Amino acid sequence: MSEEAPATAGDVSAETSAYTRVASLDEVPEGTLFGVVMDGHRVCLANVDGEIYALQDNCSHQDFPLSAGCIEDGRIECAWHGARFDPASGRAVALPAIRPVKTFDVRVDGDDVLVDLG
Repeated sequence: MSEEAPATAGDVSAETSAYTRVASLDEVPEGTLFGVVMDGHRVCLANVDGEIYALQDNCSHQDFPLSAGCIEDGRIECAWHGARFDPASGRAVALPAIRPVKTFDVRVDGDDVLVDLG
């Protein structure tokens, strides 16, 4: 029986449960974005007013990582063209984006941030 190598920060493998640890709370301080790779999918974690959200880490306007952007007025703003997204629903709330981005369920367990790709 072989042992699996432990997951490294930023590249997480699936576990048997639906939720997988992707980061610690220290890695996503309030008002910041943090990009991780989970089962080959880029995920953007956002800490908006102490609430952690997880979204597909690419702008629906053009394929650019949302985690390279910022949080402005409670919205995730893409650094490339300024499109904005609601972190809870993924809905595009400012042009040039018109399509939403996928969101994922998040749980915080102690200091661990867990995401379900569903």
